[in-house]
Amino acid sequence: MYYRRKVLLAILEKFGGRLSKTDLQKYLFLFSQKQSNPAYDFYPYRFGCYSAQATQDLGTLKKYELVQETPLGWELSKSDHFFTTLKAADRKDLVSFHQEFRMLTGKDLIRYVYTHYPFYAIHSEIAKDILSINELANVDKEKPKSNTRAIFTIGYEGKSIEKYVTELIRNSVHVLCDVRKNPLSMKYGFSKKQLKGVVESVGIQYIHFPGLGIVSSKRQELNSKSDYQKLFLEYQKTTLRENQSDLRSLNKIYEENARIALTCFEADSECCHRSHTANALLDAIKEPTSVIHL
Repeated sequence: MYYRRKVLLAILEKFGGRLSKTDLQKYLFLFSQKQSNPAYDFYPYRFGCYSAQATQDLGTLKKYELVQETPLGWELSKSDHFFTTLKAADRKDLVSFHQEFRMLTGKDLIRYVYTHYPFYAIHSEIAKDILSINELANVDKEKPKSNTRAIFTIGYEGKSIEKYVTELIRNSVHVLCDVRKNPLSMKYGFSKKQLKGVVESVGIQYIHFPGLGIVSSKRQELNSKSDYQKLFLEYQKTTLRENQSDLRSLNKIYEENARIALTCFEADSECCHRSHTANALLDAIKEPTSVIHL
């Protein structure tokens, strides 16, 4: 079993074996802040900090009959002493964490998270019902507000869906342009339907441009810098020249939205065609514009 799932189950166990969905997310968030290597990452969502991976894991654990979903939230199906499977440091921290937060639930728990971590409340639909005027002002200060025109590129290699989305939010990206030929991924959150659902849930539009991608067969045997150079030279001479309509569409999206991001897999933009797509877009833009590789 993935260690992160053991942490999730241990928290559920320590807090009596049953928690509301919101309380479980909040406890998991707060405990993750104490870990040197957090079990889960989070992004600001409708009710504050949210881990899509944790929700996915709970669905998997439900299939294994380790937890069950009830009208009140999540409940352990059986106790297997999950706490004892944790690392010593996490066991120690979870004991003190439970002592500190065991009496904090519901709106009081939400309010604690919102006041101590206001960034994660920027998309909350219930903040106005929980926070004071001054506390809401602190949340508002955390909202990214940059409208300076910029083109970003971002790869999801090595990133959780939560870290990836948070990066887009913090950089005020308005539209995510997926330039993968086939937007499928073995990594949770990054296949087209999942990615579109997550980014649009936080107000970022998703658009797929398969015509600007590179077929997987051409990405085999890339073992040296010269291999990449040959691939990208061919990409510039063929795909980019043959897909001027897509580049014009990208240009229009940029003109209308000011801050867009081109996305693909590779963490290193120099090993990804998205950097060349961004440069081609730059050539079509009249005003000075920067390209920022996240």
